Amino acid sequence: MNKLNLDRSKIDRARQAARNIAEDVQAFIDLHTTVAVERTVARLFGIDKVDEMGTPLPNIVVDNIKEGGGLAGGAAWWLGNAMVHTGKNPQEIAEMVSRGEMDLTRVPVGSGQKIEEAVRETASKTVEIIANNRRKREEYIKCLGEGPQPYIYVIVATGNIYEDVVQARAAARQGADIIAVIRTTGQSLLDYVPYGATTEGYGGTYATQENFRIMRKGLDEAGEEVGRYIRLCNYCSGLCMPEIAAMGALERLDVMLNDALYGILFRDINMQRTLVDQYFSRMINGFAGVIINTGEDNYLTTSDAVEEAHTVLASQFINEQFALKAGLREEQMGLGHAFEMDPDIKNGFLLELAQAQMAREIFPNAPLKYMPPTKFMTGNIFKGHIMDAMFNVASIMTRQGIQLLGMMTEAMHTPFIGDRFLSIQNAKYIFNNMRDLADEIEFKDGGVIQRRAREVLNEALAFLEQIEEEGLFITLERGKFAGVKRSRTGGKGLEGVFRRSPDYYNPFMEMMGGGRE
Repeated sequence: MNKLNLDRSKIDRARQAARNIAEDVQAFIDLHTTVAVERTVARLFGIDKVDEMGTPLPNIVVDNIKEGGGLAGGAAWWLGNAMVHTGKNPQEIAEMVSRGEMDLTRVPVGSGQKIEEAVRETASKTVEIIANNRRKREEYIKCLGEGPQPYIYVIVATGNIYEDVVQARAAARQGADIIAVIRTTGQSLLDYVPYGATTEGYGGTYATQENFRIMRKGLDEAGEEVGRYIRLCNYCSGLCMPEIAAMGALERLDVMLNDALYGILFRDINMQRTLVDQYFSRMINGFAGVIINTGEDNYLTTSDAVEEAHTVLASQFINEQFALKAGLREEQMGLGHAFEMDPDIKNGFLLELAQAQMAREIFPNAPLKYMPPTKFMTGNIFKGHIMDAMFNVASIMTRQGIQLLGMMTEAMHTPFIGDRFLSIQNAKYIFNNMRDLADEIEFKDGGVIQRRAREVLNEALAFLEQIEEEGLFITLERGKFAGVKRSRTGGKGLEGVFRRSPDYYNPFMEMMGGGRE
């Protein structure tokens, strides 16, 4: 784990700079809430379903509190007050609000002690459900076992959850360890979560709690059939980041795409909104035992992988610190990077090894998420298959944790079952034949690989120290990540950000172990 002879003092300085950046942003987070955070509280209270117009009841409840000017105090308090006043449960209260029979901010205020007791009793039941799901996952893995790292990770994206299950089971039989259900295009920009099982989607399938339940059941059955636990992945990014995290925790998802900066940079979601939302979503994922995947690979689809490699490392440092703030363990941090260098670059594979090995040495406990070639895939399936093979070689040589397999038909169509089969066979062949290669090799002292890693670390350290001085908000406004400029007061969702009142109450932050004094 020390093949690059990196300067540990520079790594320590970079990590401290990232810690200072995260603490500066955390001071802002601790003063604010969002409509998504409060809808998540409503969902964790057991509020679900939609009204006759198809509007989710958590949205109706939070909009009612918002219109009454009470959201700064938190949805939990108003729901608790209504529970004490009416003797009804949160779902019944939500249905009354949806019918216009109750205005939560106009319910007579009851005893603060009784409100807190009602809130804690209700919240405790949900927290126990999530804790039981975590224990059930651990029991499954103990009983069935699971594949070795790098986990073989593939996607399904038919748009129809029932067809997704068919394809996911096929992939599990072929050797996949993680199945990611790609979300339909544009869902991250919806400020609500669709309801129920869905059979139509473009480029993927809607992330709904019922779809999570259906796929979880299908993968449990497949896991029992093949004799190993199959992990389920989805996406808690976008305007409903914490809500989807809660739904995943309730349905025992295992992996979630959950980046602190992705929505800001690549979906133009307001930075204030995203940074507040990511904190609560990661707190939920941490408590649920979910592995998060971060999105640094996306930088390299818009920027040059050689010139901008340091921004990937810098973002990994920042994502690590935000995750620690929310209570995630290092073993749950699937920090992202990608095999996205131009294949015509001389010694490009050596430069890629430097990047991958550097990430492994700097984040030794993280199940690093390694993304495949996409940017330079041309439709030449034979060359594409070789590029994917080199990607797999780099992964096993540097002990990556989660390997999203490349598809030789990348950029042509959504993968067929046969495409997936060939990719899995490619990875299994290389991983098996090179299983212990990492233990057998060293890198030349002062050679191309070591020099490249040191260069990237130096640039990342300088970049982090600049962000530390300027602040993350200003850095994002100036377009220092992926060349994308975002305004602190622009983008989607700013109207859903609220400053907390002094008596703000969210019981889940305390119960899930990520609360801050």
